[in-house]
Amino acid sequence: MVRASGLRGYGTLMRELGADPGALLRRYRIAPEALEDDDALLPLRAVVHLLEASAGVTQCPDFGLRLADSQDISVLGPLAIAMQNAPTVAAALDTASRYLFVHSPGMVLTVYPRSEEVPGAVEVRFELHLPGQTALRQTLDVCLGDVHHMVELLAGKRYALQAVTLPHTPVAPLKAYTRFFGAPVRAARPHAGLHIARATFELSLQAVNQALRQIAVDYLAQHFGHPGQTVAVRVRHALQRTMGTTQGGKTAVAGLLGMHPRTLQRHLAAERTSFEALREAVRQEMALRYLCETRIPLTQLAGLLGHSEQSVFTRACRRWFGMTPTAVRRRAAAGAKAQAGEGGGLVL
Repeated sequence: MVRASGLRGYGTLMRELGADPGALLRRYRIAPEALEDDDALLPLRAVVHLLEASAGVTQCPDFGLRLADSQDISVLGPLAIAMQNAPTVAAALDTASRYLFVHSPGMVLTVYPRSEEVPGAVEVRFELHLPGQTALRQTLDVCLGDVHHMVELLAGKRYALQAVTLPHTPVAPLKAYTRFFGAPVRAARPHAGLHIARATFELSLQAVNQALRQIAVDYLAQHFGHPGQTVAVRVRHALQRTMGTTQGGKTAVAGLLGMHPRTLQRHLAAERTSFEALREAVRQEMALRYLCETRIPLTQLAGLLGHSEQSVFTRACRRWFGMTPTAVRRRAAAGAKAQAGEGGGLVL
């Protein structure tokens, strides 16, 4: 689920683009009146389909960025209060990473002290966990655009964004993203992220109210607690970050989670799964997303997923999808052409 505040400005944008918002909302079984209540909960999958279809119907490939331009930090509700009254930008982002699940359990914000894209920068990575869903461009654009605006609000004129990475090949011209973010944008990367200068990350915020922050944090802790992730969920997150690297094996992942490999396996067995099954599922989801939303060469994609050779990747695709990687990509391209009239994404 996701709070309805995430669609704030949707109706206005649709009308500005000459489309009827009500028709698409009803198509995806979202009551138009639900958008009037920021705290109403909407199915995240329906929202993802809605945004992809809206971009197609309006023939506006940068729909997600435009929607983000109509939103601000207040879409996060009480979390926004805690963030705005944090002592530093780093503390604000740490609060967001701990409590973003209040806005939607499917959204994850993680801060990495060292960016793999920009030396000396900090990476603020956004992930959307929605298994089986491939068409995520517009939703990721909205969310990454919102995070950008939030850091911009917190840091003010001292905000130094050095690069932006997208986990897909945009349907909108890359210059639209460069104009929105005001920084170099690199597409078809493993993760969606903002790569900001360390000086920005360490900035102290002005005019903060520590008492108000404590009230907001206490409210979040009392009413929502913590996401209480299972070991399986934590393993999936670790695999998504390390797939294709030397840290993607069972021993390395167990170490990242502070466990012995046998202890990890016992926990997963108690949750009726295994490390191998989770790795297979994550590989399948990543493969489908990269095949459908990027033009990464198949040899490179095979390595990204930890396969020793492209032939191994091809056999895996036949097992997962009943067709070769090239056929999956061709089918996704055909589906994208029909999307403007039908909406939704490819699910195999």
